[in-house]
Amino acid sequence: MKQLNLNVTPEFDRDLRQYMRQRRVVNKSAAIRLALREAVSRGAGGDFDFRSWLGLALKAPLNPRPRFRNEDELWS
Repeated sequence: MKQLNLNVTPEFDRDLRQYMRQRRVVNKSAAIRLALREAVSRGAGGDFDFRSWLGLALKAPLNPRPRFRNEDELWS
């Protein structure tokens, strides 16, 4: 099985815990897999619309001490 690491917002974590209580799932990984399966099954047969995901990454906090200050340092 492949591994997927997620950095989540406090709001996402709160919503995930609520989803886990509703579905009686005790493991976060299992809850995320179940939620994705449900979302895909609802969307199966139609086009996927990810417009609601736009901008979500901008809500994540920036690294206060980045390893590289700019792209030139990254590639040199």
